[in-house]
Amino acid sequence: MSDISGKLFLVGTPIGNLGDITYRAVKTLESVDFICAEDTRVTAKLLNHLDIKKQLISYREHSTENDILRIVEKIVSGKTAAEVTDAGMPSVSDPGTRLVSACINAGIEVDVIPGPTALTTAAAISGMNISRFAFEGFLSVSKKQRFEHLNSLSEDRHALIFYEAPHKLLTTLSDFLDVFGDRKITVCRELTKLHQEVLRTTVSGAIETFLHRPPKGEFVLIIEGFIPPKAEITSDSLADAAEYAISLINDGKKMTEACKLSAEKYEMKKSDIYNKITELTVTELTEYY
Repeated sequence: MSDISGKLFLVGTPIGNLGDITYRAVKTLESVDFICAEDTRVTAKLLNHLDIKKQLISYREHSTENDILRIVEKIVSGKTAAEVTDAGMPSVSDPGTRLVSACINAGIEVDVIPGPTALTTAAAISGMNISRFAFEGFLSVSKKQRFEHLNSLSEDRHALIFYEAPHKLLTTLSDFLDVFGDRKITVCRELTKLHQEVLRTTVSGAIETFLHRPPKGEFVLIIEGFIPPKAEITSDSLADAAEYAISLINDGKKMTEACKLSAEKYEMKKSDIYNKITELTVTELTEYY
């Protein structure tokens, strides 16, 4: 038995290229007493590649509460366990959260050995603005729930990241077009694997591509967030923005800061507001003289 007792390790595993396994992940898998795996056959291949022999216990989406209880009891008795998914980080679009919660509730220490994830790998290579993004996982197979989900995101300004299986890809892209319109999208396929592909296009362009080439492999989709239409700037709205900036100046703000704050409030260019203030000032001086 390991010298670390009664503990659960969440271990990130490669999403395709086995060379992406980390040194800590290997040492952890070697040290634990047993491994909880989403698919024991997939994990067995990884362990064989690493020349590691460990007891594998199946833990997946359809595991019962009794299955989870048996795992928790083994850890409480002093055993150390690792939890792995087929690829990537446990608990990310994965049932691992149920086991983690059960261990936490039982007072078991939980640690994490970080590793690759398809969502951050795809986000990094997408070429989109990902300073803020929302991970939405897999869409429901229920048409009603799927459209409820997508409609709730229709005005979200973050980049949106989804996972999708090949047989549902065209349906999902068509639903994107219906709800989001023809936005920019990056379609990532088989990331880190031999046939990795990154397609940067529009939703309609992606549909056209995969109508002529049947989708194969696992997909990550990154679609740009909602870009609100710019309001038409009228002379009245510009005058309102200038008057607001003038009120800020009267309250002690500097001209440049006042114009910046007004530009943010009215969604206009700072230079337009600055010019309008100058125009108003000149007009007032002309009328005075």
